[in-house]
Amino acid sequence: MAETLAAGLRIERAPPRLTLTLARPESANALAPALVEALIEALSDLTDIRLCVLRGEGKHFCAGFDLSDIEAVSDGDLLWRFLRIETLLQRLHHAPCPVLVLAQGQVVGAGADLFAAAWRRVAAPGAKFRLPGWNFELALGTRRLARLIGPAAARDLLIDTKVLEAEAALACGLASDLAAPEDWPALIEESAQRASALPARALQDMLGLTTTDSREADIAAIVASAGRPGLKQRILAYRDKVMAKRAK
Repeated sequence: MAETLAAGLRIERAPPRLTLTLARPESANALAPALVEALIEALSDLTDIRLCVLRGEGKHFCAGFDLSDIEAVSDGDLLWRFLRIETLLQRLHHAPCPVLVLAQGQVVGAGADLFAAAWRRVAAPGAKFRLPGWNFELALGTRRLARLIGPAAARDLLIDTKVLEAEAALACGLASDLAAPEDWPALIEESAQRASALPARALQDMLGLTTTDSREADIAAIVASAGRPGLKQRILAYRDKVMAKRAK
């Protein structure tokens, strides 16, 4: 098994299995640009992989987009970063092997989009899901979410940034399984066995034929929404609103 740690991503490559662990627990595994690029690179060659496991280190799976340096970036910088996150989501969603994601704690924004992009989506009891992107007019992952849980449920979740508890996420189909972390090793083994049930070429073809391809439209939606002037100010205004609410 080859294990590496770079840019906040721990990579354990042991064909036919690849395990990717978001390893920035001090920032709730927020998606900094370097981490996004590391994930894209890790998913660039899955030719000898039959199962990809994605998880997060620490108390939380992923707090979403990293806002730590937002004061120093431009609207153009933010547009590029969201385009790269969408590229990452597409790599996951259209992977030539099953992707299993294991989530605990906070699963927010782009972190929830990572979760929704996977084949098998396991939520730990107590996990909480929230997708605030439309508060700053960002069309990230919306089509995939609507296909996964249905248009009506997606609208209900997105319109007022509803917080979804793990049980509710399971009930609506956002999560495919509800399992405590101590049960995850058994789920991983079960998923690995299922991923090996078909010949490799058959598995890839089956996954491709059962996955709706809206990649071009999703990129266009990101460009259209994130490209509107004032993205940075919209994000800052939403952040200030959330912080003020917490302070009450």
